Amino acid sequence: MNARAIKNHLYEQVARIGRAVANEKRLELIELLCQGERSVEDLAAGIDTSFRLTSAHLKTLRDAQMVKTRRDGKRIFYSIAGPGVADLWVQLRTEAELRLEELQVALADISVNHDVDALDHKALLQKVRSGEVVMIDVRPEEEFAVAHLPLARSIPLKELQQRLAELPSGTPVVAYCRGPFCLLATDAVKLLRRNGFQAMHLPDGVHEWRARGLPVHYPVGNPK
Repeated sequence: MNARAIKNHLYEQVARIGRAVANEKRLELIELLCQGERSVEDLAAGIDTSFRLTSAHLKTLRDAQMVKTRRDGKRIFYSIAGPGVADLWVQLRTEAELRLEELQVALADISVNHDVDALDHKALLQKVRSGEVVMIDVRPEEEFAVAHLPLARSIPLKELQQRLAELPSGTPVVAYCRGPFCLLATDAVKLLRRNGFQAMHLPDGVHEWRARGLPVHYPVGNPK
């Protein structure tokens, strides 16, 4: 194999990753899988796509070695192939936000933070530790069980209205979910404000938080 053929082959291998992520539904699948293992049925429901098309997208991601599978009886479960896949998703999304005005506008449209978008993450963590702020994770409980931010309380959005009494009166509440594209925490903040709480949305999810070099809690038995 000559030098040109070698270079062509090398770039072609990297391009496999580019092609795998060059689809909005596959990106959404990656974001969901970053939260933990899921069955094909759950993933299809999560991205609002048919089982057949979801399976095809997952095959593309698996062919690019970005996801792995586990079989349990007749069901197949998918998970990301490693933490580097989550890092790639965070980096790709962050770069898109920096460069694409359309994405900036879309994110501004769903923001509920108004004048408190600029968060000092280390200071926030210290306030959570001192009890000055309560942090809640409004993702489904099974996602919280995989990994979550330090000292966060698991209160899934669907349970929040019924569990408001668990939150201390007069203490600000910060809600987070899967990341900037997830609307669970946005809805949680709106609900909290309607009920008289001082509430704020933390756009970071677990992997964005980890990408900042901040600590993440992994329950015993869950790999990093």
